[in-house]
Amino acid sequence: MNNIFALAGVVIKELYRRKDFYVLFVMTALITLILGSVNLFNDDQIIRYLKEICLLLIWISSLVIAITTAARQIPAERESRTIFPLLAKPVSRAQLIGGKFLGCWAANGIALFVFYFFFGMIAGSREHALAMGPYLEAMWLHWMCLGIVIALALLGSIVLSAPSSNATICFIVVIGLLFAGQYLNRIAAGIGGVRGGIVYAIYYMVPHLEFFDIRQIVIHNHGPVSVFAVGGATLYGGLYAAMLLTVAWGLFRRKALTV
Repeated sequence: MNNIFALAGVVIKELYRRKDFYVLFVMTALITLILGSVNLFNDDQIIRYLKEICLLLIWISSLVIAITTAARQIPAERESRTIFPLLAKPVSRAQLIGGKFLGCWAANGIALFVFYFFFGMIAGSREHALAMGPYLEAMWLHWMCLGIVIALALLGSIVLSAPSSNATICFIVVIGLLFAGQYLNRIAAGIGGVRGGIVYAIYYMVPHLEFFDIRQIVIHNHGPVSVFAVGGATLYGGLYAAMLLTVAWGLFRRKALTV
């Protein structure tokens, strides 16, 4: 675990030395300033539309940070040739995968906290109330969703050597899962036959990222989600991320490293 924590610390420092963090901070400031200053038609309910836009931008920005950060971890080590002395420390390949994942996940968790902190403060000042329960649940589930995305990007970095190709494919897959994954069972029912059965199989195999999206609850100020639902989504996200990391480790330990 000491090796994993050391590798994770390096990843966190690397992320905030790059421009990613500063872009994230500027985006957060701009979003919250717009949210706090716009008052269209003197309609108090306009805050709901602004919250929806703000949360959408938070999701987009967090996915960009998560995928690009995770996609470049292994290829960057190989390109700079630091992976060879690193694995000779000795650091096992499982520890390398675990450390890279933990570092990316922790760094993105800090970034999410910055996003949701500013979002919550400005939204609370406009609505003169702050429902902490739904906000904390939204941030936690969002972080669990990013765990799956980061694990997927790390798996892609083992299969694809080019970070740009890996990031592009991950973006397409994640967007497809968010917008179409929950409807695959309906599509399968409409198709029927063998092809429908294949679509059904895909529906049950792919990660359902929509389980972690409770933006509408935050937007419309509904009460907190059930603890059992949050716990079930957390368990689901943890198991799926662990499965992806196990597959990544299995491929990585059989992969011959070349300069």
